Amino acid sequence: MVGRSASAAEQGRAIAAGKLDPVDQVEAYLEAAAAIPDVYARLTPERARAEAMAARGRARAGVLRGPLDGVALSWKDLFDSAGTATEAGSQLLAGRVPATDAAVLAQATLAGTVCLGKTHMTELAFSGLGVNPMTATPPNAIDPKLAPGGSSSGAAVSVALGLAAAAVGSDTGGSVRIPSAWNDLVGLKTTHGRVSTKGVVPLCAKFDTIGPLARTVEDCALVLAAIEGGKAPDLRESTLAGMRLLVLEGLPLDGARAEPVQGFEAAVDRLARAGARIERRSLPMIAPAMDLSGVLFAPEAYGLWKDVIEAAPDKMYPVILERFRTGAGVLAADYVAAWAALDQYRAQYLAAVAGYDAVLVPTAPILPPDAARLLSDPAYFAAENLLALRNTRIGNIFGLCVLTLPTGLPMTGISLMAAPGAEECLLRLGQAAETALD
Repeated sequence: MVGRSASAAEQGRAIAAGKLDPVDQVEAYLEAAAAIPDVYARLTPERARAEAMAARGRARAGVLRGPLDGVALSWKDLFDSAGTATEAGSQLLAGRVPATDAAVLAQATLAGTVCLGKTHMTELAFSGLGVNPMTATPPNAIDPKLAPGGSSSGAAVSVALGLAAAAVGSDTGGSVRIPSAWNDLVGLKTTHGRVSTKGVVPLCAKFDTIGPLARTVEDCALVLAAIEGGKAPDLRESTLAGMRLLVLEGLPLDGARAEPVQGFEAAVDRLARAGARIERRSLPMIAPAMDLSGVLFAPEAYGLWKDVIEAAPDKMYPVILERFRTGAGVLAADYVAAWAALDQYRAQYLAAVAGYDAVLVPTAPILPPDAARLLSDPAYFAAENLLALRNTRIGNIFGLCVLTLPTGLPMTGISLMAAPGAEECLLRLGQAAETALD
């Protein structure tokens, strides 16, 4: 029996072997999703059933389109879907119904995947905590009282609770990786520009990326191939033997709490025992580059959304509204200068880590906070949000591709950061790391 909690790859293989009917599986997902509130913003049952029926026909005819043909995915509610509301977790976009699918959804549909519906998310994707009093806050899959992580909150929870085989989310400062770590999943932040953002509601176009949240590294590889129309790398015979891995000391561990560090260090130890060569050092360009975040993210986000926000600011959660408005006071000259400085820091970083196969950090330096306290204490929300996003933002600031894996200690993750465009190598390394951590 291939249940709802089987990996996407396992389900795809079962469909190909005639051991799983995609129509039956979709019905099971729709029934389960309807019974658990606050995960999906809206289900798309008619589309899902039609796509599953078509996949069933291809499976019986032996003409499947790929390894995920007939496998059901959830989609964060910022991917346009034809005829279905796409509101990006915001009352500002209530009733927004696009005429066409986002490019990645269209491509995944061509690959045979089934669209189950649109998952809840942080308002306009501008927080790493995943709580949203303006629409809904999905329950953390490990402990419902805790924040689910964001902004791809419902995406992660849909997979972790067995309401989708895998999910597609976005990551501007950690929005795939934080909810993945806090719900014990694998998440892939892709290189900026690799995956099309056409038809995706933007936050910061210069940092927005698209990526999968899933149960396994193999699933991430297959979903990435499906959404970009490519072929997944061969992950067989992946090994850690002789791999050089750098534990990034300094900022990623400053102020980190005990459990995330414990999980991270235990994971690093297992990687070393599997044959990886571990080195540890800090890098001088990390802190000054990260200091540019306030000059780079909020001004672009506010510039994109100013007119919409200021036309109806009362429709926004005040903490998120304030985050956007911090971008209003940044001078254009400072913004341009920050990008010029960041280009230099990026070059310095890539030169410094050129001899390593990946750089390691705890995915988040904190565990998920109490959701109710976040919503009742704005100062606590702001402090926890900044700390939650700190380590993941390194990957966005430096333009890297990053894979987060569960450490084995609940709600903690280890991130493997690799050079821009190195997803195939990163996924092979991640497969070997996943085996060592299991």
